[in-house]
Amino acid sequence: MTEQLRTSTRDLEDLRENLQLWLRRKVDRQVTVTELSRPTNNGMSSETFFFTLLPPGGEALRCVARMAPAAEAVPVFPSYDLRAQFEIMRAAREKAGILAPRALWFEPDPGPMGAPFFVMEREDGDVPPDVMPYTFEGWVLDADPRDRRRLQDATVAILAALHDAPFSDDDLAVLDGAGLRRHVDDQRAYYEWAHGSRRIPLLERGFEWLESHWPQDPGPDVLTWGDARIGNVMYRDFTPVAVLDWEMAAVGPRELDLGWMIFLHRFFQDITEAVELPGIPGFMTREDVCDKYRELTGYEARDMDFYEMYAALRHGVIMARVWQRRIHFGEQSMPDDPDDLVLHRATIERMLKGSRRP
Repeated sequence: MTEQLRTSTRDLEDLRENLQLWLRRKVDRQVTVTELSRPTNNGMSSETFFFTLLPPGGEALRCVARMAPAAEAVPVFPSYDLRAQFEIMRAAREKAGILAPRALWFEPDPGPMGAPFFVMEREDGDVPPDVMPYTFEGWVLDADPRDRRRLQDATVAILAALHDAPFSDDDLAVLDGAGLRRHVDDQRAYYEWAHGSRRIPLLERGFEWLESHWPQDPGPDVLTWGDARIGNVMYRDFTPVAVLDWEMAAVGPRELDLGWMIFLHRFFQDITEAVELPGIPGFMTREDVCDKYRELTGYEARDMDFYEMYAALRHGVIMARVWQRRIHFGEQSMPDDPDDLVLHRATIERMLKGSRRP
């Protein structure tokens, strides 16, 4: 967990020149792009780049560009609908008051940069890191428990505001399909694409478990953030100032986001405890997250065993794909047991046996 995962094969100077040419056509013939760089702590799917836009005689604008990865980078996901991300960020900001980054420009043509991309405004703040995980070290771990609770409650409030917002069908038309059945079927198709003939028995047992524990009433569909976790929020003084990474947004039950938020902390906490460090065991618990959500929305979360298992399974498919990317780039070897491609194998095995915590 100490290495930065390889996410790009593109040359930064080529990108800077191409982006500058595009912006000179789009914005102003005299703008300059400077300080192009890649983030170092978070992100494994879309390629993200930071840059500063200098207009002639104007104020510098700090920006972020996101683009689909090159095919030779062995993408994590089969497709990258950047238009959907761009439109959903705008809708979340305008209709729900969510602090999604201000979306500036979208370019569907792969010609200028080698892939479609969009540009958004960059905020300043602190993001809980994935590498090293925030449960190992850093400002979240070192915080006063009262400040961590403020951060937790404010993050749950993001879900409450998003799920209760009055989105129209037109607002969500950019997303393809809705409902729990569609969501799970899409994840199964993603597993088949990501791993092909290389079967991962643990994940297939997980899909079978889902079918045998299907919720009787999945409840109403809402816009879900998708990658709902503190590692996708930027904070100042433990207060959210930007809500990031909307590529997994979908229309489905509220519990999709709740289960993901709870499990993703468990994922990092379990890794931390495996190396005999304490981590943050009382943080982002199911009881606290769901109680706060109920307080804010009046909605009682249901079937959380199912949704946390589904989150663990979805994350298992993603992490196994990431590990196979590392094998492709010579960063590690193929394990003898394909279940070892799933970093949190032991957690899923315990959950399949009915244990919420070791």
